[in-house]
Amino acid sequence: MSDEKSKDNSKVSPSGGGGGVTGKAFDWQLFKRIMHYVRPYRVTFIIAAFLTIFLAVAALALPLLIQKTLDEFIMINDYDGLSMMVELMIGLLIVQTIAQYYQTYLTNTLGQSVIRDLRIDVFNHITALRLKYFDRTPIGMLITRTVSDLETIADIFSEGLISIIGDLLLVIAIVVAMLIKDWKLALITLIPMPVLFASTYVFKEAIKSSFQEVRTQVARLNTFLAEHISGMSVIQVFAREEQEMRKFNDVNLKHRDAHIRSNWYYSIFFPVVEILFAVCMGLLVWYGCTRILTDQQLSSITATGKPVTAGVILEFIILLNLLFRPIRQLADKFNTLQMGMVGADRIFKVLDTDEVTVNKGQLRTGRLNGEIEFKNVWFAYNDENWVLKDINFKVKPGEKLALVGATGAGKSSTINILNRFYEIGKGEVTIDGHEIYEYDINYLRGQIATVIQDVFLFSDTIANNISLNNDNITREQIIAAAKDVGAHDFIIRLPGGYDYNVMERGATLSAGQAQLISFIRALVYDPAILVLDEATSSVDTETEILIQKAIDKLMEGRTAIVIAHRLSTIQNADKIIVLDHGEIKEAGTHQELLRIENGYYRKLYDLQFNSAGITR
Repeated sequence: MSDEKSKDNSKVSPSGGGGGVTGKAFDWQLFKRIMHYVRPYRVTFIIAAFLTIFLAVAALALPLLIQKTLDEFIMINDYDGLSMMVELMIGLLIVQTIAQYYQTYLTNTLGQSVIRDLRIDVFNHITALRLKYFDRTPIGMLITRTVSDLETIADIFSEGLISIIGDLLLVIAIVVAMLIKDWKLALITLIPMPVLFASTYVFKEAIKSSFQEVRTQVARLNTFLAEHISGMSVIQVFAREEQEMRKFNDVNLKHRDAHIRSNWYYSIFFPVVEILFAVCMGLLVWYGCTRILTDQQLSSITATGKPVTAGVILEFIILLNLLFRPIRQLADKFNTLQMGMVGADRIFKVLDTDEVTVNKGQLRTGRLNGEIEFKNVWFAYNDENWVLKDINFKVKPGEKLALVGATGAGKSSTINILNRFYEIGKGEVTIDGHEIYEYDINYLRGQIATVIQDVFLFSDTIANNISLNNDNITREQIIAAAKDVGAHDFIIRLPGGYDYNVMERGATLSAGQAQLISFIRALVYDPAILVLDEATSSVDTETEILIQKAIDKLMEGRTAIVIAHRLSTIQNADKIIVLDHGEIKEAGTHQELLRIENGYYRKLYDLQFNSAGITR
């Protein structure tokens, strides 16, 4: 068995939970994977990091300048020195402003550049996944992954990693500067700091859990909305608005409660920080002023050999404000970093999903002849219940094969494995004598056009829906194909003609018109093999006649596989295969199958035509 045929039994959690990093303080392996996307922008990263360090150091300069201005120039009425210091402080503020601007701009640019590249990789990976993955993965969850979870990764750079490094450097620099200036005054002032650090840690852990719940509820809300907006017609047809509203209200309440819980933690933490700041400020003013005013303290000398002055007290007040500003935000930034890591973990779980259609084939043989053969093919969606069992048949180039049978017989599964939308379990499928795994998958699918009953049209013009924005397909080819199919007249009557926007899923067109556009799409791509999956089952008789003419045009010179419930549409097929519970029960032409007494096809034919009041 080739590697391409092997099964992958990995499971995807519909809830989108992926907290692989949530139990760790920091996942270095995950961080290294994120930093891999930073490499193309390493110059930006280095400059941003340098500016962050510069801002941390420059923040200490302003309090020192103010202290010197007060003690060395104002106290002695030195106006020239005062003017010089004011000019110096203004210059410093200008430099800090410019550095802050570029640091903020570069970190945000870095974050957006990283998620742009990462989002491209995620989208490319999703488009390569087997349909089996989408069968059990909610679309809303994937939307959450590629939009909001990716945004949390951008926050790692704009509000997380670099910002945390800068804040930590600033805190350390301020504490060191205070100890150097006056270690006694610094120690008294910072007495409440252990309580502050403990409170910050508790807040960080609490808000982390809260943020994880928020992300889970966001995924649930997106999933609910994606499913119900897509299925709105079903909801309205069965008058389920009130019931679905109650379900939505439950999901929405849980989403609200998760956010309120996180806000509650903030409402406790920030007042605690403000109280501790006030205590530190009170200790600073009390002890500092005591040393100035008391005769004993007036004679004391600080660690630097200088007495405590009003300028020193003012410098400490400014440094204390600078110290508490990053501390207020550190817990939040740590959680921003943590949630960015959680988002990255979820994103990389999608990227690590190996349910991709392996494309190891190199064969590209020009236009295929269209000879198809199934040899002892077995297929199952869940590796347990076989949907197709030992299927054998051969279609010669240019022949028309029809597949008939009850719902669930395995008809659609047969054509899905031909396109390699799903991989077979056992057996072999060949085209022109080569196993389908030998072909480059893009080439293979380009040679097979599939027209299904439920036509999907994008919110775009008719021309773009036909060409799928393929620059190699000209407007002239589109119009020629539309005339061949018989759809040109209805298209030019639409506002804008071929530039008419059909809106999402072709909502502004009838089912028959959408079906005709899908035929034009198939024709302009000029496939060697045509697959029709109940392409006429949802249209009226008049439109069916038009579509049947389009089908006849499409099948000229092509191998065709047709699935149809209406047996009248496949009576001229070169071969008809009757499937039942994944097995071939009968095979032959229309007349051959009718001659089989009590045969499956004969029963289907009699049931369908007798119920319509038609005799053979």
